[in-house]
Amino acid sequence: MEHARDLTLLPKAHLHLHFTGSMRPSTLLELADKYGVRLPDALTGGEPPKLRATDERGWFRFQRLYDAARSCLREPDDIRRLVREAAEEDVRDGSGWLEIQVDPTSYAPLLGGMIPAVEIILDAVDSASRETGLGMRVVIAANRMKHPLDARTLARLAVRYADRGVVGFGLSNDERRGMARDFDRAFAIAREGGLLAAPHGGELTGPASVRDCLDDLHAARIGHGVRAAEDPRLLKRLADRQITCEVCPASNVALGVYERHEDVPLRTLFDAGVPMALGADDPLLFGSRLAAQYEIARTHHAFTDAELAELARQSVRGSAAPEEVQAKLLAGIDQWLSG
Repeated sequence: MEHARDLTLLPKAHLHLHFTGSMRPSTLLELADKYGVRLPDALTGGEPPKLRATDERGWFRFQRLYDAARSCLREPDDIRRLVREAAEEDVRDGSGWLEIQVDPTSYAPLLGGMIPAVEIILDAVDSASRETGLGMRVVIAANRMKHPLDARTLARLAVRYADRGVVGFGLSNDERRGMARDFDRAFAIAREGGLLAAPHGGELTGPASVRDCLDDLHAARIGHGVRAAEDPRLLKRLADRQITCEVCPASNVALGVYERHEDVPLRTLFDAGVPMALGADDPLLFGSRLAAQYEIARTHHAFTDAELAELARQSVRGSAAPEEVQAKLLAGIDQWLSG
């Protein structure tokens, strides 16, 4: 039987991590105490909250918990702490490159406005990258629940900071609300500005959501994308075009997209040749970070170490990391496998 190599030592890229959701539970409790915020019991019990977001009531509860956590980020020092700790956790899990996703409009009111919020976040990312050695960039994401004009404003802002660490433009929140085509102009602005298009799709709704991201938003990556497994023609399209799906196995089960870890179609996507970048999504709410996603692939889907190494390679190739960073990570993956 093959000796199981340490997955925390496997170099990898992390392409699906939300800003507030990256917070350590202990940090949330400390900040809540600092600001006198009374958190919902689900965030103070020491265990991940019980969630199910397959209906609107469940999604609302998930968002309520997320908003409660976000309300504890009030000062630049809080932002710097969150980013530094997220980087430390990623390094501990073997990540050599992190693209953290944020909607700055959520933080702007407490940080002096949209531009100061973006600059505080980017400065924090730059500092954390230097302190930890982790390559780190930002994906700015619009919110499906808001007006498409807001997304256009955000896209222009994202392009403005493309030379300061913004590498992509996303679209998050409940994909059952807001048609992808409504945000086509925002994504055109982002693409024309050199940013990678990485909208969420194929999580809470089926393959049509993924197709809409490809057809209307010209996505280069898909946030989640797992429901593409239900459509063989779509799988072939993703494989032929090498569109990376940012698959988050623990999140899929926690939110009720799939009942069991074994039901997440990792093997279906992998065998179809669809590139994947495993991601932790929101560790604060789902209770597991990056290396744990690879452990799920190993334990519940019988991925061999050679296949896990290929998953890591796919994460690196799907990233916006510079060529020299990708080459270093890919060499490290080969070394992990041969060693």
